[in-house]
Amino acid sequence: MRAICFEDRLIYDDNRPEPAPTNGDAVVRVHLAGICATDHHITRGYMGFRGIVGHECVGTVETGPHEWLGKRVVCEINCVCRQCAQCQSGLSNHCSRRTVMGIRGRDGCFADLVAVPIHNLHEAPNAITDEEAVFVEPLAAAMQVVKQVPIERRMNVAVVGSGRLGLLVAQVLATTGCRLEVIGRNPQSLLFCEKRGIRARLISDTPAKADRDLVVDCTGSPDGLAAAIGFVRPRGTIVLKSTHAEPSAVDLAPIVVNEITVVGSRCGPFADAIHALARREVDVSSMVSRSYKIERWAEAFEASQQAGNIKVLLKINPR
Repeated sequence: MRAICFEDRLIYDDNRPEPAPTNGDAVVRVHLAGICATDHHITRGYMGFRGIVGHECVGTVETGPHEWLGKRVVCEINCVCRQCAQCQSGLSNHCSRRTVMGIRGRDGCFADLVAVPIHNLHEAPNAITDEEAVFVEPLAAAMQVVKQVPIERRMNVAVVGSGRLGLLVAQVLATTGCRLEVIGRNPQSLLFCEKRGIRARLISDTPAKADRDLVVDCTGSPDGLAAAIGFVRPRGTIVLKSTHAEPSAVDLAPIVVNEITVVGSRCGPFADAIHALARREVDVSSMVSRSYKIERWAEAFEASQQAGNIKVLLKINPR
């Protein structure tokens, strides 16, 4: 099968062995997949991953239990044991033996086929297109913020970073009615926010005034935490959504002195993300800038890093 792999460098392999599913797995034929900042960080050493990359996808179940065959699905990325103390206590995303699709110890979805545990599957309803369904995983991650931190209408909230995840987080936070501002470097993505009634400003035009109740770091940069510290008020909260390969050197003294709460935030609720897309609460279609056939993977990866593009998709087996 065709696949995009990372083995010290990104390569395209058109003769990759098909996945050999273990007991409890389904095999999904991938329609579309989304290129994420994490995929780029893997090429810089993040998680020490080797194998097929990619973790955002929609596809059709080709092999598995009869009741799933032929269903269009999206796939949770954390593949867990369901038996360890973390799983048994409701923290399965932190399973002590987990693998993570395309990130940690398990091949990803930039391929014709991907093996996924059956309990990771969610059926994609007819109300959402393939182009929308491919956003379920990152939208779920964005929705985790409101699961972890209560948001009130009176709160001053800033999202730092106006990339793909930042725009999703901003749209989720906008539904709470809080006083929201997106701070970023890309004028085009900030314009995306303004068109949806979300206040947006260039970081170069935004004084580091420590008056926000909540700051969400979506920069994907080692410098993101330092920026967030500059915007949050004493006893405020910072939510970290950024992962990156590079080490971060941040002065943590202000966190202690100002008694700031720092919350790590990763994966989120797929069911909630699917419902939000079906109800048209979040606009993801307008975020798709370009789509490429898998054979044009190098162009796709380059395009996904260009400031003029928000989301770039890989057409693997489009319907």
